[in-house]
Amino acid sequence: MPFTPYLDFVESPPDQMVQRARQFYEQMKRRRTIRCFSPRPIPAGVLEWCLLAAGTAPSGANHQPWHFAVITDAQLKQQIRQAAEQEEQAFYHGRAPQEWLDALAPLGTDEHKPFLQEAPALIAIFSKSHGHDAGGKKRKNYYVSESVGIATGMLITALHQSGLCCLTHTPSPMGFLRQLLGRPAQERPFLLLVVGYPAQGVEVPVIDKKPLEAIATFYA
Repeated sequence: MPFTPYLDFVESPPDQMVQRARQFYEQMKRRRTIRCFSPRPIPAGVLEWCLLAAGTAPSGANHQPWHFAVITDAQLKQQIRQAAEQEEQAFYHGRAPQEWLDALAPLGTDEHKPFLQEAPALIAIFSKSHGHDAGGKKRKNYYVSESVGIATGMLITALHQSGLCCLTHTPSPMGFLRQLLGRPAQERPFLLLVVGYPAQGVEVPVIDKKPLEAIATFYA
């Protein structure tokens, strides 16, 4: 593998670094998960650039073990909703332990998922257990969950930065996504991202995020 000098790094003065870090925090602090979406279409090009940003994520051996399936077709969204609600029905009425249901209760979630049809776009994120090299030979992927998780986080951030909202949806199991979308056997559904604008008057639960001292320890 050839190497090249890293010339893209741009260093900023310390005071600008702190300012930019704080501004980014303030921007991300406004991000909220929503469950009611407007049907307004997403401007052309927005999702493409956000997906390219996600594709810059680090990955094990740079194998980039992810695939993003973007669904805007109304009929396919309806099929996904029906399949997801079938799994969620089993989850909320038998599969989930009571402790889990009690934790979800304050958020008001249930087996009904109208947002899967209302939102203008769904992004099904798949992890890939293996790929192929330039010669077509099967090649194992490494740190797959970690790599796809990082890419997903970068995608969520990019969507928020572009002016959209999203919802992470994980019906379990999610095998129906691979079947409905015709994805290959080596791809496993990782997460379903619901993307769009918030519906007018949408409300979100009043929640707090943990302070710095609760999520980080500094060893100087």
